[in-house]
Amino acid sequence: MPSFVDRVVLHLAAGNGGHGCASVHREKFKPLGGPDGGNGGRGGDIVLVVDANTTTLLDYHRSPHRRAGNGSAGEGGHRSGADGDDVVLMVPDGTTVSTPGGEVIADLVGIDTTLVVARGGRGGLGNAALASTKRKAPGFALLGEPGETLDVVLELKSVADIGLVGFPSAGKSSLIAAISAARPKIADYPFTTLVPNLGVVEAGDVRFTVADVPGLIEGASEGRGLGHTFLRHVERCAALAHIVDCATLEPGRDPLSDVDVIEAELEKYGGLAERPRLVVLNKVDIPEGRELAEFVRAEVVARGWPVFMVSAVSREGLRELAFEMARIVSAARSAAPPPEPTRMVLRPTAVDDEGFTVTKERTHEGERYRIRGVKPERWVRQTDFTNDEAVGYLADRLARLGVEDELVKAGAHGGDEVVIGGEDAVVFDWEPTISSGAERLGPRGTDSRLEN
Repeated sequence: MPSFVDRVVLHLAAGNGGHGCASVHREKFKPLGGPDGGNGGRGGDIVLVVDANTTTLLDYHRSPHRRAGNGSAGEGGHRSGADGDDVVLMVPDGTTVSTPGGEVIADLVGIDTTLVVARGGRGGLGNAALASTKRKAPGFALLGEPGETLDVVLELKSVADIGLVGFPSAGKSSLIAAISAARPKIADYPFTTLVPNLGVVEAGDVRFTVADVPGLIEGASEGRGLGHTFLRHVERCAALAHIVDCATLEPGRDPLSDVDVIEAELEKYGGLAERPRLVVLNKVDIPEGRELAEFVRAEVVARGWPVFMVSAVSREGLRELAFEMARIVSAARSAAPPPEPTRMVLRPTAVDDEGFTVTKERTHEGERYRIRGVKPERWVRQTDFTNDEAVGYLADRLARLGVEDELVKAGAHGGDEVVIGGEDAVVFDWEPTISSGAERLGPRGTDSRLEN
């Protein structure tokens, strides 16, 4: 089982709203005291919150299915149902939320930043809330709406100032251990670092973070070695530092070719070309390493990059390197816009709540008319189709919204097939209404327009 996970797919289901209650108050000498059915409770939301003490997405790798609580149904005596419990998921700073198709929903940066990623369904209205002068004792209530269900991808992109890149065993872990209090695993074999490490460095009055990214090799973009799995952790960095092993015994390798290979892989990854570069010629405590570093230093300087000869063992050159990193970080922070206060991120909702569309469709059986819109589709979800009075109430709402007028304009006639919604659509044969059905009600729970 891994101990560090920086990408997961979550399967989320917000809570369903509770159904409204259809009830009539009864007591001695008052057998029909009026409607007193309460409303259903709201379904619970699923909320992501950035937490300073969370550093990995491991918990969601183990348990990717999360469901919020459902709202309770309303009861008689004007008692509303309880709201469903929200589910709050803590995520690390720097987590991006996107759809499985790659569309970014939110970028969660800053402690306590909050995202309501899946909204619970509305509770249904009880018959007390539906009563009117014409419909004094409704024999129905509205159903609660289902909560949102969706899959989202969480990706952790570490919030670091300087990213260390280089071949395996170039000394990145040793360097970060020498300049900070971090204690990553260090060994003399390739790919010792399997997860990114973060270290906090102080240089003068500047404090910044350094990310040690697992080693890259040529062909990483095609999946060799660890591939580009961890390069997302340097996307936010103000600068990248090439850590070059000047004492390697591998044939065909030298500092300049190592830098060229890593630069080629960074170019294939994309989005990092404008970041400042540092070249750190490491392991100069070894005579052969120092000799090679001095030999190639002038060529690196000719490329316009600052170059430092250091040793994580003897600590030579580390102070100068740390202060140069601090200078770059300070410049980047000065150029950046002022930080925004902790914010709540809301998923965008439909802007045109009043609008709807009527379109004619051709099918194998003939023609039909499809109605799409926030309100018509919501009203259909709230309707109990086993109750004739509830169906008549839906017809009245659609007529007041202007749906029937638009059907006539589109060429619909009585008996034509009409569909409301998308995948979970309701299909019915349309019969135009002459007037509002509220005056034409029969006994409670019925509507005379639907007798035939």
